[in-house]
Amino acid sequence: MKAVVWHGKRDVRVEEVADPSIRHPTDAVIKVTSSGLCGSDLHLYEILTPFMTPGDILGHEPMGIVEEVGDEVPDLTPGDRVVVPFQIACGDCHMCRQGLQTQCETTQVREHGMGAQLFGYTKLYGAVPGAQAEYLRVPQAHYGPVRVPEGPADDRYLFLSDVLPTAWQAVAYADVPKDGSVAVIGLGPIGDMCCRIALHQGAGQVIGVDLVDERLRRVRERGAQAIDLREEKDVAAAVRDLTQGRGPDAVIDAVGAEAHGSPAGKLMQTIAGLLPGKLAEPLAGKVGVDRMSALYTALDMVRRGGTVSVTGVYGGAADPMPMLMIFDKQIQLRFGQANVRRWIPDILPLLEGEDVLGVDTFATHHMPLERTPDAYDMFQKKADGAVKVVLKP
Repeated sequence: MKAVVWHGKRDVRVEEVADPSIRHPTDAVIKVTSSGLCGSDLHLYEILTPFMTPGDILGHEPMGIVEEVGDEVPDLTPGDRVVVPFQIACGDCHMCRQGLQTQCETTQVREHGMGAQLFGYTKLYGAVPGAQAEYLRVPQAHYGPVRVPEGPADDRYLFLSDVLPTAWQAVAYADVPKDGSVAVIGLGPIGDMCCRIALHQGAGQVIGVDLVDERLRRVRERGAQAIDLREEKDVAAAVRDLTQGRGPDAVIDAVGAEAHGSPAGKLMQTIAGLLPGKLAEPLAGKVGVDRMSALYTALDMVRRGGTVSVTGVYGGAADPMPMLMIFDKQIQLRFGQANVRRWIPDILPLLEGEDVLGVDTFATHHMPLERTPDAYDMFQKKADGAVKVVLKP
């Protein structure tokens, strides 16, 4: 089959690899019909290269048709149309029963002290072959895949794999009061969807922050206010001016490790990416420094007693935190990867009938799998209005 294979920093290729097969009775194999390109994939393209191995298959946002199932997958049959969560969880351990599927005790990568395995995402998360491919082996298929109806185009359900539950959890963790205010820093796919969900759930004021014209335009068209970072020297002050001078009730950091405005963090990420793997891995894993400007801005911006919800991915281990500010302002902080299955029952009904979240037109680009290297380059450079790219095997 054809698959997107990692070979080094900014070097992904479409190559012929072995077809996946059933290895365990709880496995399934699906024929991938759509696979999203995620902002988290760009971390592998750029800053998390020390934890990658040449030959790794990328991608973690799949949808497709079931081809084959193991003997212990009773609820799926060949021909079923499914969307697959990005994390691999068993559904029956203590953590899964708590709705913390991203901490699944069955698939935790204990060797590296990490949580549940993820598709296509570094040795830290199990180096499980990913979904930017023609076929995908799905472990724990008795629990993970979500059957969806035939008929609508893939985009109606594809984003259940990651974008929708990640944004839904970010808004839930933000705990916006009824008719309250929330600012979203970073308007890529997750931040954009956070704005849509917050508006749908009745937030009184939603303010998006970014510096890319297309992203700002999209949230404005959905009813949010938008602030262009290029026009504001002090974005926190600008947001406070829009919220009676006190700051929003909640702020969502949807940027993470690759925020603009942190030369020192960028330098450390670049150095780690240039070193040989055996030297870079401990540097990145033990003394890594993120570009923290988005999180610092969120902490500055939020009102006293407010909440900061962090869904952007951070990878450093030596990041200085402004503890006095957090203590003095009584800020509540919520972090974490989305527990996809936890939120599916809340989201799925919104995909039936009217397209209230705009998922049908959410993707800006649909590209054949063969053009994936171009897609990564375009998405990394934020070129051609790229906000969300869907790959079609």
